[in-house]
Amino acid sequence: MLQEHAKIVDFISMAEGVTGRKKLQKMIYILKKMGVPFQEKYEFHIYGPYSEELTARVEELCDMGFVSEALEDKGSYVQYNYSVTAEGLEFRDALGKSVLADPLQALKLNEKSSRFLELTATLLYFDHLERTEQIDKLHIVKGKLNFTDEEIGQAFEFIEELAVLM
Repeated sequence: MLQEHAKIVDFISMAEGVTGRKKLQKMIYILKKMGVPFQEKYEFHIYGPYSEELTARVEELCDMGFVSEALEDKGSYVQYNYSVTAEGLEFRDALGKSVLADPLQALKLNEKSSRFLELTATLLYFDHLERTEQIDKLHIVKGKLNFTDEEIGQAFEFIEELAVLM
């Protein structure tokens, strides 16, 4: 059980911290879809793929002192910033080796916006469909976000780019 917790600590460490709960959810989901052995189960939710298990594990990691969760008041909402503590780094070392083959995977994900990651994760959620059907499904479930053809193309390119790093 704690090995799954250590994988999350490892990922947050490799990403050099993560800003936003939604962003963390999407980053882990995308990596899972790319073959990284995260065990959290995902369901489709308001902002795309979402894992209650991941939310619970992150809360537990914060309670154990392995991950720090800093709240930043943005006026109309609160943003959460996650970073690994010194104790978390020691805990992560129990894994032996990193969950990621290349730390660049985490950094590439982290440089993307939550909106872009939501788009990418949603496309991957429907990756069992043909590309045109994926895009149609995206417009149905995420119509209010008005993703452009250019953004969708960039998301598909990003998925291919990540696949090369795996």
